[in-house]
Amino acid sequence: MSNQKVHVYLMPGMAANPTIFKHIDLPKEQFEVHWLEWFVPDRGMSIKAYAQKMNLNIKHENPVLIGVSFGGMLVQEMARYISVKKVIVISTVKKAHELPRRMKWAKKTRMHKLLPTGLVNNIEVLAKYAFGETVNKRLSLYEEYLSIRDKSYINWSLEQIVNWSERNFSAPLVHIHGDKDAVFPISNIKDCITVKNGTHTMIIHRARWFNEHLPTIILQ
Repeated sequence: MSNQKVHVYLMPGMAANPTIFKHIDLPKEQFEVHWLEWFVPDRGMSIKAYAQKMNLNIKHENPVLIGVSFGGMLVQEMARYISVKKVIVISTVKKAHELPRRMKWAKKTRMHKLLPTGLVNNIEVLAKYAFGETVNKRLSLYEEYLSIRDKSYINWSLEQIVNWSERNFSAPLVHIHGDKDAVFPISNIKDCITVKNGTHTMIIHRARWFNEHLPTIILQ
């Protein structure tokens, strides 16, 4: 193996900031980790244009892109425009047919347009959108991780998710998915590394699994 470090860029899920990765600890002698952050899209911005603008934050050649949930869709879009070593997606989909039935129904009926996105400053509502689960006793945890409260960003994200369709890129793609994911049920997912008892928020709650397995997944 070359002595040159592998640059790994991490993209969080919808409305989340990159502190969701704070417990991900890749060996520093092999990897250099960079966090990416969401920005509020311009009016009418396509996910293609958003991906190209996000790519301005990629400062190294042939990096590894890792994305969680909606961030997993975005890194697949980003990989269409730059050369990357590998794309790793977590708790997301890689084909439009892997989207759950309710999202396909939303696309047909435009039902997502009626969702109360004006309530995004209510952390319980935002957690339901972004993580697919109720807050319960973890309110402070979600207040830390879910910091993107802009209504136009939430509306844009929901629109991109329900209308997302896969596009080809040349880099290897690895999909990691929890078998207890409530947002993207694993029954719809094909060809993935399955994390037993992994939920949609497993990047936070199962960091030990990722610290143990990600180095090999990145390098193999």
